[in-house]
Amino acid sequence: MSLRLSSFRFAPVMLAALCAAAGAQAQSNAVAPTPSQVRPAVDQAYTQLLAAPAIKDLLDALQADHERSVEDLKMLTEIEAPPFKEHKRAEAFLARLKALGLGDAKIDSEGNVIGVRKGTGNGPRLLISAHLDTVFPAGTDVKVKERDGRLYAPGISDDTRGLSVLLSWLKVLNDNKIQTVGDLIFAGNIGEEELGNLRGMKAIFRDHLDIDGMVGLEPAPDGNVLVLGTASHRYEVSFKGPGGHSYAAFGQVPSAIHAMGRAIAKIADIKTPSFPKTTFTVGLVSGGTSVNTIAPDARMAVDIRSDDTAALLETEKKILAAVDEAVAEENRRWNVTTLGATSKLIGERPGGRTGSDSVIVEAAVRANSAFGHKTLLSGASTDANVPMSLGIPAIIIGSGGKTGGFHALSEWIDVTEGWKGAQNALVTVLGLVGVQGVSEPLLPKRPPRSR
Repeated sequence: MSLRLSSFRFAPVMLAALCAAAGAQAQSNAVAPTPSQVRPAVDQAYTQLLAAPAIKDLLDALQADHERSVEDLKMLTEIEAPPFKEHKRAEAFLARLKALGLGDAKIDSEGNVIGVRKGTGNGPRLLISAHLDTVFPAGTDVKVKERDGRLYAPGISDDTRGLSVLLSWLKVLNDNKIQTVGDLIFAGNIGEEELGNLRGMKAIFRDHLDIDGMVGLEPAPDGNVLVLGTASHRYEVSFKGPGGHSYAAFGQVPSAIHAMGRAIAKIADIKTPSFPKTTFTVGLVSGGTSVNTIAPDARMAVDIRSDDTAALLETEKKILAAVDEAVAEENRRWNVTTLGATSKLIGERPGGRTGSDSVIVEAAVRANSAFGHKTLLSGASTDANVPMSLGIPAIIIGSGGKTGGFHALSEWIDVTEGWKGAQNALVTVLGLVGVQGVSEPLLPKRPPRSR
């Protein structure tokens, strides 16, 4: 999922003082203030990294690998990866990881591609990831087309670009014999889009209890750092009644579709807070058998999201109550009790946030400034929701290139000088895990979690 779809843009650190004076409404779009400065240890680590000849050579190598990396991008994009059918792309990504030197990489029991590039020992373990799946169903034309300096294809930026950048990182790190202090866990994960329910990332953090942090790659503007994971619940609501002839049974039986309509009208009138941002929508509806039948069944899918779990649960409670009220009204309309409704939770994404004063965020801020970018902290629903919900520091950052048309058949990417974003993100990662003989890792080790 692109950060651009649901991100929150906010002002620099002065916003905190302004909001204190102006009240909660003034800060309704603020996730947190961007750090105005970073701690000395963070500044020193990146000063050392960027001055080191080995790192300069590494970044030059990443630039030189750009054209080859674009070929990986095209190859992977042209392999379909609809939700729950990511395996062919996973196999191709695994083959590339192994070819580039990650011999122990494998596809885990959930379908994620995982491989560890070990550090010198006693350092942190950082997950670096991009998701394999796209929103597009099987049969979609995913052939990459080039025109006007852009590459067009469904899924090419969200998130196939991230996968190709991970491969480029692995190649140049190995070619240049860069030894990190901490371990880098490379992952192409499944289940990020639609009803994938973050199942891939949930499995990774279930099976790897010693991960100390996560940096995920998604299409995002330069300088954008996601620090908030928007929680979501999704429901399928089914209405069922006896049904009957539209004329002969009129006045005797209730309509499942009419009850659903009552429910939708009630849901549409629900009030939610603007801060923390809380949203809902009835995104899908279906039902009935014919135009002249009192509908025996109807279904709708409801999406509920919030930046705060309590607000999410309160809105969920109101929506489920609206369904019950609608069923009661439809039954009462015809003086029957034959219509009912059931609600099934079909999607659950935990929420969380990474503090703007955490080392992982300050690392991204410092790396961004080194590349001439101001940092914008943002929020959205991404793979980072899972570690954030567990209290594990996690951020999502961009991987370079200008992008647009997310989740549309006209999705595109302009990779002109896209290597700059890949360099920026790699420098962020290297500061966190440390480089032997250059800098110590900034990311603290955490006590292993228990199952």
